[in-house]
Formats: sequence, C-alpha cells, structure tokens
Amino acid sequence: MSKPDPILVVSMGELLVEIMREKVDEPLSIPGTFVGPFPSGAPAIFIDTVARLGVDCGFIGSVGEDDFGRLIVKRLKEDGVDTTYIRSLSDYTTGVAFVAYSSDGTRKFIYHISRAASGKISDGQIDFGYLSKVKYLHIMGSSLSMNESWRKACYKAVEIVKESGGKISFDPNLRPELLDVGKIREISEPILSSCEIVLPSGEEARMLTGIEDTDRASQRLLEYGPSIVALKRGKEGSWIYTKKDKLEVPSFPVEEVDPTGAGDCFDAGFIVGILQGRSLEKVARFANAVGALGVTKKGPMEGAPWPEEVEKILNGEWF
Repeated sequence: MSKPDPILVVSMGELLVEIMREKVDEPLSIPGTFVGPFPSGAPAIFIDTVARLGVDCGFIGSVGEDDFGRLIVKRLKEDGVDTTYIRSLSDYTTGVAFVAYSSDGTRKFIYHISRAASGKISDGQIDFGYLSKVKYLHIMGSSLSMNESWRKACYKAVEIVKESGGKISFDPNLRPELLDVGKIREISEPILSSCEIVLPSGEEARMLTGIEDTDRASQRLLEYGPSIVALKRGKEGSWIYTKKDKLEVPSFPVEEVDPTGAGDCFDAGFIVGILQGRSLEKVARFANAVGALGVTKKGPMEGAPWPEEVEKILNGEWF
C-alpha cells in the first residue's frame, strides 16, 4: 500500500458561507434580495486555491452539521483539500457572512462567526503529527480575531510548525468589524515575529505599523521578522520587499465581477510559486495572475483558478 502524499500546506480558521446583495449600492439595512450561499472564509479560499493549483494541502476548522457546512466541505474535498481536521458540530450552525457592495468598490459585512461553529476549535484538531510535516502553515488575522480559543490554537500550530522546520505565512486580513486595530496589532505580533512571509494590503501595512506612508510601512514590517513582504495593490499589481531589494510587479487586466477573495487567491499563488522554486519576481507574477483570476466570477471562492487558466493569463492568452 503506497503512502499518502505529504501535506505541504495547511491553513486554519473560519469556514463560512457568504450571502451577498444581488445589486450594487443596496445596503444591508433595508429589505432586498440576496444571492448565495457561496462557500467562503478567507483561509478556506486560500486553501482551496492552493489545492486547485496542484499542491497537497489540508485545513483545520469547524462547520455546523447542516447544509451550509456540507456545502463547504464538499467543495473543499472536490478540489483536493484534505478535510481530516474539519469538525462537523451538531450543536452549532455554520458561520455566515452577509455582504453588500458599493459602486466605489467598498464592502460592508455582517458576520455570524465567533458564536457559530466557525468559532469552535478543539485541542485534538491541533495535531502534532499532522502539522510537523507541513512546509507552510498559513495564518490569517481574521482567524486570530475570532476569539481566545482560536488565537491559542493558531499560536500552538505556529509553534509546532516552526519547531519542526516548517515556515509560516501570514495575511493580516484585518477585520475592524471583529476587533479594534490596537487589539489586532497586539494579537498579530507573535505571528509577525514568527513568519517567513507576510502578505498585507497597503491599508493593513499602515494599520499594523502606524506609519502612513505605505512604502515605509512595508519596509518596517521586515523589522518584525519576515524575510519577505508581499504587498497586495489590487489593480496596481504587487510590491515585493526583502531586506536587500524591492520589486514592482504589474497586474493583469481582467474584468472584475466579484473582488472578494482576490487577496486570498494571491496568497495561494505566492506560496505555491515559492514551493515550485520560481524566482521571486516570477512568484509575484504568478501570484498576481492567480489573484486577478479570482475576481472574474461571482462568489468568493468561484474564481479560484486551475493551473491551465493561470498559464493562459501568464502567456497573454486570456480574453
């Protein structure tokens, strides 16, 4: 009997469905129509994209024993994510995010996460044998923000991976709806000081450092411990910082349908590119392509691309 392939990348955190306003500029404060449910949760979008890109990966989290939970787990399994450490809880419902979009590109969320199944994590899910073999553990600020149990679980997982020779990637994924900025800075510091790669937006880099200039804020993040800062700039592409260099890598023009999840797709492309041994500039270009494709379909996880789609856009064949 052959041994199973090693799990190279693991992510952990909130699993939820997203239910969104059907029309732009229709606020959540008035009656109206919605579309969904779509499988979601930033760490889940990330890991689903990693799986679609052909890397063996797994996820740690919880769903309710309900149709929403089954929808999420089915999607992850179908795309190749190992779901061994996803619990299905009969006493809690699956997490939900309600989303409204504005024509200026901003979004408004109402979350049911911390008191849902998403907010539950057990000691048994943080398994030493499972985590000690992974190459990268991906942590997100939204997971740290859920509650104390999840913070402790993330810190424990980071400790196991680091002690076993693996690396940490960190997306601050700040959610002011869940915690204030001061608290987010406090809980992010242990991850920032342990991670190899941090993948913020410009706003997140500024908020974490308290520095208003994005370029200087990104450079300051290197002083916390990471060797790479991959700054996500949306339609402007990405800036990649190391202690020796800064790379400015342009984006790929696509028609935006739904921006949710683009940053998570970028994260996945970046980690997969690193694992594939690409040069740093080619890693960024690959990640930009994956992130661009992430906005081309409605639903936060629906645009997560397959390798052949990424190759098309990299080769200029995407129309």
